[in-house]
Amino acid sequence: MSDQEFPGWHGTTIIGVRKGGRVVVAGDGQVSLGQTVIKGTARKVRRLAPGGHEVVCGFAGSTADAFTLLERLEGKLEKSPGQLQRACVDLAKDWRTDKYLQKLEAMLIVTDGKELYVITGAGDVLEPEHDIAAIGSGGNFALAAARGLYDYEEDAEKIARRAMAIASDICVYTNGKLTVETISA
Repeated sequence: MSDQEFPGWHGTTIIGVRKGGRVVVAGDGQVSLGQTVIKGTARKVRRLAPGGHEVVCGFAGSTADAFTLLERLEGKLEKSPGQLQRACVDLAKDWRTDKYLQKLEAMLIVTDGKELYVITGAGDVLEPEHDIAAIGSGGNFALAAARGLYDYEEDAEKIARRAMAIASDICVYTNGKLTVETISA
């Protein structure tokens, strides 16, 4: 198939919500190829513990690419334990400048419970405003829903779960089969 004929992979929504000394990262389980759901129970949120410091990551995009990036992030965290920002910046630098890594198509949400970042292949390490980050096909829907709920709900997990439910009602590339990980500051 040529690139023009290939319908493309879609189907991830990941959200990170920080509130009340906790960060919750939730991700749906859908992977679609064109108009077809290939899998509904993928696990796109992971807990890592490099150097004994826990980190929660969610990814959108190609799974193999995301796993490559997660392995690289783990290596960066082992070299600088407990320094999430430094590890994220080092990963983003490598991702932007390494010819092999430049081809990777994924995005990450990463948190240690204190800091919350979105890492992109453009070399961005973004700390989201309003303590909410979202990526993937339904990311903007989940982000809007979480921002609307944030002032009215005290629990970060309830905000994340409700925002993902709203996104799954709107985005055809998002389902309600969630993986949820919580980490405290």
